[in-house]
Amino acid sequence: MALQGPIPVTFAMVFPHGCYIVGEVEPVKDFDASSNGRFVQARDKQTGELVWQVAVMDGDPTLKPAQKTVAVKILAPVQPVPPSPMPGLPFTPVEFDAVTVTPYVNGNNRLAYSIKVRDMHAPRQTAPNKAGKDAA
Repeated sequence: MALQGPIPVTFAMVFPHGCYIVGEVEPVKDFDASSNGRFVQARDKQTGELVWQVAVMDGDPTLKPAQKTVAVKILAPVQPVPPSPMPGLPFTPVEFDAVTVTPYVNGNNRLAYSIKVRDMHAPRQTAPNKAGKDAA
C-alpha cells in the first residue's frame, strides 16, 4: 500500500467550518521516558521535533457537543504562540499548516484520528470575489 504513516491533508478538509483555540499550548508528555516525577517531553517519531498540544473547538454546527473539541499536536522546536485574540469573540480563531492525520482505533474500539501540524496562525483573509468576474 502506498500510504505509510501520517496522511497529508489540508486544513479545510479537517476543519471546513474553521476552528477556535479553547486551551493553552502545552508540551506533550513522553510517558515511556518520564518517571519518578521527572517530565520528559515527547518527540515526533518521524521528525524528532518536540510535540506540543492545543485544544481546539471545531466550528462545524452539526457536531455533537462531545465531538466539538479535539487536540491538535504541533511539531515545533519551541513552544508555539497562538494568534492574538480577536475583539468581540469568546474564542480565538486559528488555522494550521502542514496538516496530517493518523487513523487509529481508540479505547472504545472506534476509529479516531490524531491530528498533527507544523504551524498555527490567525486565519488568512481571502480576497472577496469581484462581482461580474467569472473564472474562465
